[in-house]
Amino acid sequence: MLGRTDSRARLLLMLLAVIVVATGMTARLAYWQIGQRQNLTQIAAQGTIQTETIPQQRGTIYDRTGMIVLAQTINLYRVIGDPHDLTDAQKVHTTDALADYLSLSDEDAGKIRTAMASESYYVLLATDVSSDVVQEMRKDIAAGGLPGISFEEQPVRVYPQAGGAPNTSLASQLLGFVNAAGQGQYGIEQKYDSVLAGRPKVVQIDPTVAGPDGTQIVDAGTPGQDIRTTIDASLQLQVEQEVFAAWIADKAKTVSSVVMDPKTGEVLAEASYPAYDANSYSQVADQNPDLFMDPVVTRAYEPGSVLKMLTTSAALQTRTTLLTTPIDDYGVLKLPDGQEVADADRKAKGWRTFAYMVAYSRNVGLSQVAFRLGKTTAAASKVLYQTWHNYGIGQKTGIDVAGEVSGIARDPSVDPWAKIDLANASFGQGVAATPIQVTRAYAAMVNGGIMVTPRVVLSDAKIGEAAVVTQTGPQVISASLSKSLTNLMEYVVTVVPSYAQRTYIKGYYVGGKTGTAQIWDTNLDGGQGGWKVNDYNYSFYGWVGHSQPDLVIGTVIFEGTPTLIKQGVLDMPVQSYELFRRIATDAVTTERIPPNPDGPAPPGTKKATPEG
Repeated sequence: MLGRTDSRARLLLMLLAVIVVATGMTARLAYWQIGQRQNLTQIAAQGTIQTETIPQQRGTIYDRTGMIVLAQTINLYRVIGDPHDLTDAQKVHTTDALADYLSLSDEDAGKIRTAMASESYYVLLATDVSSDVVQEMRKDIAAGGLPGISFEEQPVRVYPQAGGAPNTSLASQLLGFVNAAGQGQYGIEQKYDSVLAGRPKVVQIDPTVAGPDGTQIVDAGTPGQDIRTTIDASLQLQVEQEVFAAWIADKAKTVSSVVMDPKTGEVLAEASYPAYDANSYSQVADQNPDLFMDPVVTRAYEPGSVLKMLTTSAALQTRTTLLTTPIDDYGVLKLPDGQEVADADRKAKGWRTFAYMVAYSRNVGLSQVAFRLGKTTAAASKVLYQTWHNYGIGQKTGIDVAGEVSGIARDPSVDPWAKIDLANASFGQGVAATPIQVTRAYAAMVNGGIMVTPRVVLSDAKIGEAAVVTQTGPQVISASLSKSLTNLMEYVVTVVPSYAQRTYIKGYYVGGKTGTAQIWDTNLDGGQGGWKVNDYNYSFYGWVGHSQPDLVIGTVIFEGTPTLIKQGVLDMPVQSYELFRRIATDAVTTERIPPNPDGPAPPGTKKATPEG
């Protein structure tokens, strides 16, 4: 038998070691459970704490009077549950009651039933609940009928003014909208998002802690600011109605118009159709998000003959051609390389004045004037391009809305123009500009020669106060040249019978220039591109006033379909210059521009001259 190996001393030593280890472990456990209890609790809570960003009350957008609301934020509500201390019977009762109040489907009611089955102090049960429903639910809560339910305000952006066409809100493309995340999208809402939104409130919610102690404010934020626009809501509605009517009559793809004060750049109305209802932006996003784009600032097109006024400006400024200079109109102008420039009717008119060529929109005449701008094609091209540049063609205007594009104006010093390029440029082909760019250029031509920056927000005036606006910007032409161009525009709409009959407004002076341009489609001819057949862009840019230009108005009918097509004639039910007259008539009334008792004579009763 083997001998024993244990001993009392050995056992005591082992017992002492166990006691020391146990004491250490107990002390360490006490350290974590007692000494570090608060830290451990905070660490454990990190997995359940919810951080919420709560938008501030967004600023209201008003029209220029400061009285008509174009966009505002109203409060809907979120329904919050606290099922932690509720009995099973109470949870079932509350879920059934909410399903009735909120008219929930079986699927949505099931989601609330699952959420209320938890032991949380905070669960989100419903959003976008109206104040009327919340008021009824609060009565039930006061009577003890809805235990564990509370509410949080939920700001929602609305656009209360109906637009001038079915299923639209007023100035939808100009204003834009606010998405579900509280961010401004498109138009004024996006451009002035930081001003309107302010800084959101940030809170942390611990669903394991009952009552107010479970909510901690991390950042109180700052409220959004109200802004006042330059838009006259009454005129805006009328312009939208006129644009919609023209769209229907002309079977156009899009119709747009803008009304501007030429001295300040303030946009009084700006509309396009098709448009949309900003209150239903999510449905629009699913069906046709292109409607969010505002054609006045985002659609660059070949404006055609409306740019003949810029060619005229270049000629008069360089004094290479005067309005009285005779020019031989061949009907078709053959160029040395075999290409040709033709008038719409391809008929020769013989020797006529430069003013006549502008009024009757003769391409052959304007091409010859463009050739005279310099001793060579390169020199003449440089002069015309510089004139475009001075008037802002091919450049962003700086209008204070989101999404403006610059258009295309090819610089001949970078990409030299051939003679045919110069000819086409003289009557507005081979260049792409937005309606707001051309409107701005016409404003400079009639306001004394000063380039203004278009704007839609009166940033220098608080609600209820008058805005003090000063005219700023570079002087691009002399006051005398501006006067000549203004008079020439009046001559255009007076000497041409069809223009005179459809632009005349009793008691008011009117001037302007038409443009009809072919449309290049890159998808035609197997992807090689070609001109569309029987679809054209029709434009008219002009002014109206008591005795001088008080307003500048641009109208564009994109891809209109003519009902009468013959040599030199592309007529439609509502021509661009007739749409101008309708909008101008609305504008002088709405803006209280008084009629002039000594105003222009009716069409055909007085011989017109280009100098007034």
